[in-house]
Formats: sequence, structure tokens, C-alpha cells
Amino acid sequence: MSLETLVAEISARGRAELESIEASRAAEAARIVADRDAQIAAIRAESDRLGEAEAARERAQRIAAAKLRARKLLYEAREARLERALEETRALLEKYTESDDYPATLERMYDAATRELGKSVRVRGRAADASRLAKVAGKSADPTPLPILGGLVAETPDGARRLNLSFDELLRLHEDRVRETLT
Repeated sequence: MSLETLVAEISARGRAELESIEASRAAEAARIVADRDAQIAAIRAESDRLGEAEAARERAQRIAAAKLRARKLLYEAREARLERALEETRALLEKYTESDDYPATLERMYDAATRELGKSVRVRGRAADASRLAKVAGKSADPTPLPILGGLVAETPDGARRLNLSFDELLRLHEDRVRETLT
């Protein structure tokens, strides 16, 4: 073997090794670029997914808030309508106190009070009803007026038991049923 063949063989091996290193470097660079592109694609996909999820959550929150506001407005409108209806009912009760049927109602209330509390009761009512109560209850009528729409309040002489048959109290006690009727 000659020196020239030895140098040619070493040179050929060096070139082959260099080509192999270049090929492996090119393959590694291609793999790194492919990994980078895959990671970028994964990050973009995750970002898109998170963005869509956040947008959907935000949309759902806004829709829920709008529904809640709508329910609140509906409730407020119903409540205002019911309050107006209750005020109209109070006005009708006030008007009823001027009717011809009102004295009979006071008599029935007085009878109910005496059945409930006994014969000796003290009866009070509106200032406008003082003469009517005096006719119905006689000496049991207390002339001290009460700030009520109509009706009467009866109590035992010792004040231990009381029966409030005023229109105000009856309306308050039955307000739930009145509200159901009005809705």
C-alpha cells in the first residue's frame, strides 16, 4: 500500500464521515424544525381552544346577567302592579265605609267580637264611625278614634285579649290571598 492510496483512503473516509455528519446534522435540524412547528401548532390550537372557551363563558355570563335583569324588571313591574291594585282595594274599602251596607258590617263585626271575647268588650274604630259604633255597641263603644280605614278593634276590659277587625288588619292578614287573586 502506498502513501497515496493511504491518503486517498483517509480522505475518502473523512469525506464519508463528513457527509454522514452533514446528513445527521441536516436530519437533526429537520427534526428540530418539525418539533418546533408541531409545538407552535399545538400552542396555537390550545390558544384557539382557550379563546373560544373564554368567549363562550363570557357569552354565557352576559346571557345569564341579561336574563336576571329581565326577571328583575318583570318582578318589579308585577310588584308595582300589585301595589297599585292593593291601593285601589284600600280606596274601595274606604268608599265602602260610606255605603249603606257598612253599618250592617259593623254589627256583624261587633257580634263576632262578642262571641270571641265575651259580652263585655271595649270597641274602638274611626272617628267617623263613633256614632255608628255607639248605636251598635252602646256603652262598650270607646270614643277614642283609631287611624284605620274602617271596621273595629275590640278588646276585653282588662286589655288581656284583643280582636282587630279593622279593614287594614284584615287586608294585611289576607294580603297573600289578595295578591294571588290579583295576579
